[in-house]
Amino acid sequence: MGRLLAIDYGKIRTGIAITDELKLIASGLTTVNTKELFSFLNSYLSKEKVDAIIVGEPKQMNNTPSESEALIIPFLKKLNLTFPKTPVKRVDERFTSKIAFQSMIDSGLGKKQRKNKALIDEISATIILQTYLDQK
Repeated sequence: MGRLLAIDYGKIRTGIAITDELKLIASGLTTVNTKELFSFLNSYLSKEKVDAIIVGEPKQMNNTPSESEALIIPFLKKLNLTFPKTPVKRVDERFTSKIAFQSMIDSGLGKKQRKNKALIDEISATIILQTYLDQK
């Protein structure tokens, strides 16, 4: 039984989250430099069985794609070409960064830690993955 892997794709950094093998719990895995994302994914997918990759879908309030979707489309094409046997699913990622930041406040992280954009990206990926799990 494989895991689900979620990606909060960004121009500079990409947050990554993963489920347990039973696909019950979403946990932050890491944040990688986007330029190194495919190297990371090649390494990770060669070691772990991943049943699907969940990619955040940025939308505006009126449900139209946000500007950052233009960056994600070429990434998705390369992802499908590189890992053709791994299904890619999309999840609306509206408000994930705000929810991630609020969760950092709620968990008692100090100001310095809340400025850690890599941590926000990782938490955002976790929220994307948990949203997907909740919808199933």
